[in-house]
Amino acid sequence: MNLSYFIAKRISFKQAGGFSGTIHRIAVWSLAIGLGVSILAFMVLGGFQNTVSERVFGFTGHFQVQRFQMSNAFEEAPFSLHSEFVQNSKQLDFLVKTQSFAHKAALLKGDEEVEGILMKGVGKDFDTLAFSKYLVEGRMLHLPDSGVSNEVLLSRMIANKLLLNVGDKVTMYFVQNPPRFRRVEVVGIFETYLENFDEKIVVGELQTIRNLNGWTADQVGGLEVFVDDPKKTEAYLPLIEEQMDLDLKLVDSRSKFLEIFDWLTLLDTNVVVFISLIGFVAIFNMGAILFILIMERTQMIGLLKAMGARNAQIRRIFFWNGMKILGRGLILGNLIGIGIGFLQDQFKLIPLDAASYYMSYVPIQWNWPIFIWLNIGIAILTSLVLWIPVLVISRVDPIKSIRFD
Repeated sequence: MNLSYFIAKRISFKQAGGFSGTIHRIAVWSLAIGLGVSILAFMVLGGFQNTVSERVFGFTGHFQVQRFQMSNAFEEAPFSLHSEFVQNSKQLDFLVKTQSFAHKAALLKGDEEVEGILMKGVGKDFDTLAFSKYLVEGRMLHLPDSGVSNEVLLSRMIANKLLLNVGDKVTMYFVQNPPRFRRVEVVGIFETYLENFDEKIVVGELQTIRNLNGWTADQVGGLEVFVDDPKKTEAYLPLIEEQMDLDLKLVDSRSKFLEIFDWLTLLDTNVVVFISLIGFVAIFNMGAILFILIMERTQMIGLLKAMGARNAQIRRIFFWNGMKILGRGLILGNLIGIGIGFLQDQFKLIPLDAASYYMSYVPIQWNWPIFIWLNIGIAILTSLVLWIPVLVISRVDPIKSIRFD
């Protein structure tokens, strides 16, 4: 058996009592808490970013294809579904789906209040299954093959302002010349927790907007484009633009809602700084605690030197001791971080103020590559730091250390 490993095993905290055992446990738990908090921080960060991004993309697509126009009006200029882009887009394998839409400004009149809204008209290609997760009351729109059903979905925010419920019928006054109105039925209430959408968007039928604007059956205000990997939108953008008609433009949702995505990017920086501080403290603690253990074992070091043990052999004793502390700390840290993350993911134990955080509970993302790299990074850095205090061993004088008390 390796002599250094054998001695390290004998002086481990299972064998040692009192002060040594306490120091070992402090070292293990400081490392475990640091790793556990780091794992949780990345879980929560990824959960926030994914949840907010999915809600923005789910409502607007990763890109929008629209016709060029000189004004910045809410309403889009129409283009045909028989355009070259619609035909050419079928050749792009990374496109998952496209959805037609159009917007029209209106006033929504309840029994006592009037609210300015922006009606988003959706067509038969609207992914009702993906949108249904935002539905909190009622049902999805019924989109008939011919004619219109005059059904709408309201956000919880608008419904509360106008004191409306599912099944109520309200009047929408559309801003155009001459002004026109439609009597519509509220069939569902949705909630995305994103003010950009909840405070002004009402989801209705695209055919209603076509009828009001005098468009033909193949004309739309725009297309929402969904890709297979949102992280590759910058790479996909020029490939999509190559297939565009000359009178069409491509709008990136990340640019359109820049304030939201800038906030998500800022979270990355905050978490990196936070984890760096935690990692520094945990690793510094390991070095300091190992130094204390070396000082406590000064007599043993002197005795081993007097018996002919080399400095390298004695260094390995304390290095193996530190590695055992590291191993136990990593195991406990993973159990803490992954365990708490699992409980939060399953039972939603920690709530949030949806008005401030865009969601009602702390979300969790399972990013195993990051968890693995956290473990590897902490193990490497701690192993390097462990060599610093063991260098003190070479300065220990055998005669003085045996007399040390």
